Amino acid sequence: MQFGLKSSLAVALWLISGAAAAVSITEVRVWDEPEQTRVVLDISDAVKHSSFALDNPNRAVVDIRGIRNLPSLKPEQAGVVKAIRFGERGDALRMVLDLNETSQPRSYLLAPSGDFGYRLVVELPHALRNPRKVVSLTQKNIVVAIDPGHGGEDPGAIGPSGVREKTVALQIAQRLKRLIDAEPGMQAILTREGDYFVALGKRREIAQRQRADLFVSIHADAFRDRRVHGSSVYILSQGGASSEHARVLASRENAADLVGGIEIQDKDDMLASVLLDISQSAAIEASLDLGHRMLGQLGGLGKLHKRTVQRAGFAVLKAPDVPSILIETAFISNPNEETRLRNPNQQEKLARSMRDGIMSYFETYRPQRVVAQAQP
Repeated sequence: MQFGLKSSLAVALWLISGAAAAVSITEVRVWDEPEQTRVVLDISDAVKHSSFALDNPNRAVVDIRGIRNLPSLKPEQAGVVKAIRFGERGDALRMVLDLNETSQPRSYLLAPSGDFGYRLVVELPHALRNPRKVVSLTQKNIVVAIDPGHGGEDPGAIGPSGVREKTVALQIAQRLKRLIDAEPGMQAILTREGDYFVALGKRREIAQRQRADLFVSIHADAFRDRRVHGSSVYILSQGGASSEHARVLASRENAADLVGGIEIQDKDDMLASVLLDISQSAAIEASLDLGHRMLGQLGGLGKLHKRTVQRAGFAVLKAPDVPSILIETAFISNPNEETRLRNPNQQEKLARSMRDGIMSYFETYRPQRVVAQAQP
């Protein structure tokens, strides 16, 4: 009898611990992006998974092992996703995505980071309905790539009252785009035009594909001490430049890398390295010039957090042939600056100061390809 009681207690404890350790889905979010739809599942622990496509009708299927309870979630449809259904499939949970069009899914697991736990991401590429129009090399316009930081699944920093960095960055970027587009001979492009995620490398690629003459990334800083405030401007550090130099040289056999408009795919190691070094040095020098001018403009709106241009290895700044800066407009973690960042009038002032810094920069660094095209 005593043995039976111990056995029962052991089984009960095993069941309790097993239930506590069971993996669960806590939320499902769907993000519509220009080139794909992303489905993100918040999960309580790491899981194994697989995905595949079905047709007639179009569906994407994801089998998730380790989850046995059907989630009582009703995510909203977006992008190519018409509906999401869950069912049991042996020892796995099956998620079926009903689609508007055929799409080959790609799934991967993200480890915990910041405020996020484990996330299972499913990417569904769109058919090429409205591909981005690439700026023609014969076009005379100066092209400015504006990069609103974060977006979609990545909210960036969050202020004391809940204002999100991704939101104010996009709002300021849209205002700056409008101001740039109003300037004769200039046009702006956005690396994201809505609330969706864009990988850091993809942001650079968009700027390079659009033949941008300048890259400006817009952010809002945060710090645990809410009294910290002010603006900062960053350019690429030497270490970041060196790593990108090595990456481009290593990848040029597999891609037609362009440096300042020159293809280096068919160049030998020495010549390719020299061309890349010249292009990078010129881009960093131009970035530093723009950074100084931008600090001067931002300083007219309020206190600067850093009075000199800072250097860091930010991934978005690593295009070797595009002068690039990253602007921390203010500290969203500071209650006063958070209030100003969400104010349309302050956003307009920030956008105008950035526009003025950019215009001042182009008085000195007018793109050579534009000058050449302007000659008879």
